[in-house]
Amino acid sequence: MKTYLLSRIKTASLPALLLAGMLSGHPVSADPLTPIAEPGRPAISIIIDDLGNLRDRDLRAIRLPWAITYAFLPHTPHARELANLANSLNKEVMLHLPMEAMERNRLGPGGLTLDMTRQQFLHQLRDDITAVPHLAGINNHMGSLLTQDLGYMRWLMQELDKHDALYFVDSYTTKTSVAIQAANENWVPNIRRDVFLDSDRDPAKIRAELRRTVRLARKYGIALAIGHPYPETLEVLEQELPRLAAEGVDILPVSQLLNQHMQRFRTWRAFLSP
Repeated sequence: MKTYLLSRIKTASLPALLLAGMLSGHPVSADPLTPIAEPGRPAISIIIDDLGNLRDRDLRAIRLPWAITYAFLPHTPHARELANLANSLNKEVMLHLPMEAMERNRLGPGGLTLDMTRQQFLHQLRDDITAVPHLAGINNHMGSLLTQDLGYMRWLMQELDKHDALYFVDSYTTKTSVAIQAANENWVPNIRRDVFLDSDRDPAKIRAELRRTVRLARKYGIALAIGHPYPETLEVLEQELPRLAAEGVDILPVSQLLNQHMQRFRTWRAFLSP
């Protein structure tokens, strides 16, 4: 049985600035009342993206013995098989949803683009959601163009709102993304990526980005990193995650990190209530 049920909080009493801060991944304050995974323990989540095309490579990622979250591209040769395997190992599964980028890179199957009508967009989205079993949430693959369009993001979040258990992670491939705004408008549980681990595949750079993730978690209580199933990334994780656990850093599935995120929201709401 899964133990990472999400909270959905609807309130009009909290100031808009606080709401935006608590739900966007940028806490208004690192107040000592802010709860994290365990008192005094920072928590991080790591998403491994781009899974489903290369079976042997992806198997190595899924077999990492920590609570990493795995994001599968829809309609790829091994997505369904490997998502089933990840679920059987009590790993959290996401849909890595292809979205149009400013660079017009090839999206692969299941891509969402700005030339789609609403009907086409929703048909493709629903097909993508059913292509990967055991979904806990969704994040965007590329998407630097599509995530800037509030209308399309509202279509996305209105559909996700019908799936009460699904959260959304903004991979934040552009600073002008409005995905979090649309998610908040539709009460979709959401969080934004803090760190890309392997934009540079040099192991020393990957290790430095992982340490930056931990520093953010120590400052704010939580932090979210995204990486890929590159051999260099997996080797760094194999070496560093045991050390982080020994240093008192909790490594959580995204949904549990999001629960901490939402608990922060509840704490502040109680603090501000008369």
